[in-house]
Amino acid sequence: MRLVFAFICALLISGATSAQDTSRFRITTAHLTGNLYVYTSYGEFKNVVYPTNGVYVVTKNGVVVMDTPWSVDQTQQLVNAIMKKHHRKIIYCIVTHFHEDRTAGLDLFKKLGVKTYSSTATLEMCKAKGEKQAQYVFTKDTTFNIGGVKIQTYYPGEGHTKDNIVAWFPTTKVLYGGCFIKSSEAKSIGYTADGNVKEWPASVERVKQQFPNPAYVIPGHDAWRGSGAAMFSRTLELLSQ
Repeated sequence: MRLVFAFICALLISGATSAQDTSRFRITTAHLTGNLYVYTSYGEFKNVVYPTNGVYVVTKNGVVVMDTPWSVDQTQQLVNAIMKKHHRKIIYCIVTHFHEDRTAGLDLFKKLGVKTYSSTATLEMCKAKGEKQAQYVFTKDTTFNIGGVKIQTYYPGEGHTKDNIVAWFPTTKVLYGGCFIKSSEAKSIGYTADGNVKEWPASVERVKQQFPNPAYVIPGHDAWRGSGAAMFSRTLELLSQ
């Protein structure tokens, strides 16, 4: 009887936790430039709530999303918000590294018929770490041309993680840095257990050389409004501490 009671309590606690997780965070979206938008979802790490940024671009064929929100529930919120605002379906998702704040919604996207992509390195890390996996992979830096919009992926070297990539939107000169680039308001370099802090500064310099003078740079966390130069400088400053 005690075992049965304990099992029932465990189910109730689990249910309450799940309900709380699906109801406490609400995504936000904001226009960036042209047909590009920034979305922000939220997650909790060591009892601290963090905002996490992604971007999406509206094309004539549908919407392309960079990364997924930090939970399945928030991924569904994004799907709903995009349909309500743009009357378009999400047709592609490209993830920039294997962490949960980038991959949590991949299975939902696949269920909805979204084509999900990652690098081969990210796929292998997802498998090794038990994270959600994209359906398709690219083996090298790749240019996607979707609905007349070009998106270039670029691997600069190890940094936040060993598999981190950035994405470049050449028409609008937007650089999506993901967790590889820190906000100009970031207080710390963040979680680095899966990264390479020693190599990270050189990787940042490669991005600066590859994509000079971006109009916008979007970091993976915290405030995203501000100059690209300030984002790069803050990232390098934090790495030097």
